[in-house]
Amino acid sequence: MIRIYNTLTQQKEIFTPIEPGKVRMYVCGMTVYDYCHLGHARVLVAFDVITRYLRSRGYDVTYVRNITDIDDKILRRAEENGEPFTELTERMIAAMHEDEARLGVLPPSAEPRATDYIAEIIAMINTLIESGHAYVADNGDVYFSVESFEDYGKLSKKKLEDLLAGARIDVQEAKRSPADFALWKAAGEGEVSWPSPWGDGRPGWHIECSAMSTQCLGDTFDIHGGGPDLLFPHHENEIAQSECATGHTFVNTWMHAGAIRVNKEKMSKSLGNFFTIREILETYPPEVVRFFLVSSHYRSQVDYSEDNLAEAGRSLARLYHALRGIVPLEPDSVPETDYDRRFVELMNDDFNCPGAISVLHALANDINQHRREGRTGEAQSAAAVMIRLGDVLGLLQQDPDAFFQAESGGELSAEDIEAKIQARAEARKAKDFAGADRIREELAEQGIILDDSREGTRWRRN
Repeated sequence: MIRIYNTLTQQKEIFTPIEPGKVRMYVCGMTVYDYCHLGHARVLVAFDVITRYLRSRGYDVTYVRNITDIDDKILRRAEENGEPFTELTERMIAAMHEDEARLGVLPPSAEPRATDYIAEIIAMINTLIESGHAYVADNGDVYFSVESFEDYGKLSKKKLEDLLAGARIDVQEAKRSPADFALWKAAGEGEVSWPSPWGDGRPGWHIECSAMSTQCLGDTFDIHGGGPDLLFPHHENEIAQSECATGHTFVNTWMHAGAIRVNKEKMSKSLGNFFTIREILETYPPEVVRFFLVSSHYRSQVDYSEDNLAEAGRSLARLYHALRGIVPLEPDSVPETDYDRRFVELMNDDFNCPGAISVLHALANDINQHRREGRTGEAQSAAAVMIRLGDVLGLLQQDPDAFFQAESGGELSAEDIEAKIQARAEARKAKDFAGADRIREELAEQGIILDDSREGTRWRRN
């Protein structure tokens, strides 16, 4: 049985999907006005692992991750760039897909865009107005009446009276209550807009997700996920408007990934510690970055630092070292082992990835022991199990030599390294051991480590 921590109830619960054998999951995606940052990578990788694991346990998973392609930030950035907002969003969506592919993130089952669901958004708003949960303000905006939903705050555990006491209404707003939020924003002259019964305008951010998720997954679905900053007000508002519009429970299980911190500080542009995925991948191999993110429990905070990335690289390298030089059996040909059972036990406990990775390291130790003792068959079998379990986490699917020899900017090419190794071999054959040592040292200075064995010399980047 899989147990998942439900943010709504603040406890782990046995996961029971609405429809046996099938999982319907929605995760809030990106607002595509800029490149994806490390916080986005955290959510992308966390829910990719969750999806992979559920599928490995035999569930038919429908994973929906939306794209917000109309928003104030998008319109401002497009205006700054002097380009149509659609050109900006198309470019950023393409970049997002490149980033997630490099991180080994599988595409979602569906990727709805807000601008494709305007009719559904308008219909949901109309239902809320007709039922008295929303109103058209004097300025043409449409607002949700928070006080009309008695369970408001049940996800975030915030009390409405406290929110009202601390809220202020801007003089330009036409809300009835300071806690009310916009469902539809009236358009000014020349602004991007769509026609509606209340006048030309565009949807508010919160209503987009309610319309897209219920259209794709139904009025009630199994899991809703996202980043930690979305819990309030975004997810709280989604619950209120969705349950008022449909009359049904919106989501059974709420999941939130932990925050990213940089050198123990909150990541923000103002602090100068803000990193996009592609900036990080200029320095670190994609699988190392993925391993770094997977190594922490999805609900825990992740502290990004050069030291922590370097340690992730060393830890992943230890796993690939165990696989290097072994021809593993076909993963599906090896029967279930105690390692498989331990892995499942840990992942069933709220997707305990750090524990699952410890199983991979235990397998690596076994492989190394088998190799030292000449038990080739056992080593090949353990390697197959290691690759099989690694695949569930999106790890260890490269050829080990490809992992160790991957190039980044400014490094010696593989051809240059092989030429120097050949020169070293010729020097050793000629008994020029000083010359051979000099070549090894020259390579070491450029981050190339040579590993000599009876089978020959392999090399890897440090």
